[in-house]
Amino acid sequence: MNVSARNAFKGQISALVDGAVNAEVELSLAGGDKIVAIVTEGSVKSLGLEVGKEAVAYVKAPWVMLLAGPQEAKFSARNQLSGKVSVLIKGGVNTEVGVTLAGGTIVYSVVTNEAVMELGLKEGSEATALIKASHVILGVPA
Repeated sequence: MNVSARNAFKGQISALVDGAVNAEVELSLAGGDKIVAIVTEGSVKSLGLEVGKEAVAYVKAPWVMLLAGPQEAKFSARNQLSGKVSVLIKGGVNTEVGVTLAGGTIVYSVVTNEAVMELGLKEGSEATALIKASHVILGVPA
């Protein structure tokens, strides 16, 4: 299956916390990085989500916010993934930025060219990708 989401993180469900309406699902990636998703209990049942099951977390690049340098504040975004800028592809208005995490996973974001300049993003610089858990869409192999 092909999807338009730039970020597709394959992994294994390492934690699942059920709630009355929603569940929190933690996906462990091959390099040890983790992505957390909030999904409905209906999705837990229909997808057969359980600890140990393989899944894919999809996140569209425009949903990924970036911070430059070391984290100096706390944020409500459940996923705060720090690494180094490894990809910068500048377009007419926006730039695709790839942040490589410690485990080797690359998180892609699309931000304005102006934001890249204001944040001082360049290859090798420290950055943190912020992703709200509600912006993570989970899929499972058919």
